[in-house]
Amino acid sequence: MDRYKFLPLLGRILIGAPFLMSGLNKLAAYSATVGYISAVGLPAPSLAYIVAVVVETGGGLLLMLGYRAHLVALAMALFSLATAVFFHHNFADQNQMIHFLKNVMMAGGLLQITYFGAGAFSLDARARRVGSRTAPASAS
Repeated sequence: MDRYKFLPLLGRILIGAPFLMSGLNKLAAYSATVGYISAVGLPAPSLAYIVAVVVETGGGLLLMLGYRAHLVALAMALFSLATAVFFHHNFADQNQMIHFLKNVMMAGGLLQITYFGAGAFSLDARARRVGSRTAPASAS
């Protein structure tokens, strides 16, 4: 199975990169994004904008690096589900249904990372390797 140990890295990149790109796009479109958040009736659209940018940009980058992947993936899964419910709930519109299902699928992949971790090629795995080398030997 060692020949497949790159797959978690590839999976993290494929899930994290669209989040990172979306967050960067939001940075370039403050007014449009806040307007969209306001249009769906969420309170404090400016605060919601900041949360979205932090989760998407920061979370996407941290996920791709595999840093604190369990916690980051869980937060991003919850964000994806909340986004599905609040922004893509008009099932009469086929496009909205597709976006809803996409967000649910992303949450599923992120929950896999939450449970199984970031894999061998990650900062989490590197920290474990370094930590195990510097841990004192037990006196038995």
